[in-house]
Amino acid sequence: MSPTTRLALLAGAVALAASAQAQMKLKADTATRPAAPAVAANAPQPDAASAQPAPSANAEKETAGKMAAFGWLTLLDRKDWGTAWDSSSTIFRQTVPLGSWMDAIPKVREPFGVLVSREPSDVVYKTTLPGRPDGQYVTAQFASQFDKGIVDEMVTTMLDTDGRWRVTGYTYTRR
Repeated sequence: MSPTTRLALLAGAVALAASAQAQMKLKADTATRPAAPAVAANAPQPDAASAQPAPSANAEKETAGKMAAFGWLTLLDRKDWGTAWDSSSTIFRQTVPLGSWMDAIPKVREPFGVLVSREPSDVVYKTTLPGRPDGQYVTAQFASQFDKGIVDEMVTTMLDTDGRWRVTGYTYTRR
């Protein structure tokens, strides 16, 4: 395995570890929440409009991060590898050299085939990720159907130094 391929795999592993840690923290946070109080049988039931969950305090950030992730994945779907690298975060570009990226990403993505559909399945905002400087991060998970199978994609974005949400990590799992 060439040194550039090792570097690309290392960057992917770092992103995977950070994303997995964020997922575990989210699950732990959810598991430790107190149970909702029981509702009396004769209590008035809320109407459909008020039954919707309250938006997250970070909903705008989650939406912005998710949209940046979705746009970046679209570049990968179009095989626009160079633009995807160019539009990634400063940290990503410093960690993954362009040559390594251009060698590795086609080998990762081309076996998926053509995108059929993609739906976000989970979006989480965090201010810390293991192995990363404190900042603002959004990890978005997508269930992506390709003509050669289903792939769960996890994209971590960050609010970069220029004030834009940019990708800082990408991992996937084939089902």
